[in-house]
Amino acid sequence: MNKAWNTTALIARFEGHRNEELAIQMAAYMKHKFPFLGIQKPLRTVLMKAHLTEYCLPRKAELKNAVRALYALPEREYHCAAIDLLEKAKAELTQGDLPFLRQLIESNSWWDSVDAISPKLAGAIVLLDRKAAAPVMLEWSQADNFWTNRAAILHQLKFKQQTDTHLLSDILTQHVESNEFFIQKSIGWALREYAKTDPEWVLDFAAAHSLRPLSRREALKHMKK
Repeated sequence: MNKAWNTTALIARFEGHRNEELAIQMAAYMKHKFPFLGIQKPLRTVLMKAHLTEYCLPRKAELKNAVRALYALPEREYHCAAIDLLEKAKAELTQGDLPFLRQLIESNSWWDSVDAISPKLAGAIVLLDRKAAAPVMLEWSQADNFWTNRAAILHQLKFKQQTDTHLLSDILTQHVESNEFFIQKSIGWALREYAKTDPEWVLDFAAAHSLRPLSRREALKHMKK
């Protein structure tokens, strides 16, 4: 029988694999936004799997505390591990957890964490109750924090035929004139991904709106000439 979840033991497991040379390279790749342990994703996955073989996932009541403890550490691998943990437990998440996800999006913010949380976690919650969750995504889209805006733009990224195009259009239209690189990029990404499902809709949207050059280029990247 697996032991009860132990965050301290996970930290010790990660600490035992510090690699200063890789840590320097990884920090440079991420524009020195965070310090790193030097644990690349394949090894991090192995370490998490080993930990979850020995320990149970935290119960719902303990999950947020475990995530907060990891997110409070400086090294980026711990933030990634926190998100990995939430993904493992995402069947336990409900709409009531969206404010908690927003806190994570607005903490230690960078594209890697936001892009993991928005489609995989927030998106999964939204699918549970589209009618109730749509106003929350519109609220995120109108937030002062552009990372939260990006999360709203990307939350339907993998919805394919389940995409709410009215909601997608409403959110994108709010930001098509943004000068923020990460918003322009996310608009293009959202449109490019949905073009795999409905290219005509994307072409019509692009024709009807004055997209920034980066957004337009990304959106239409794979369209037939």
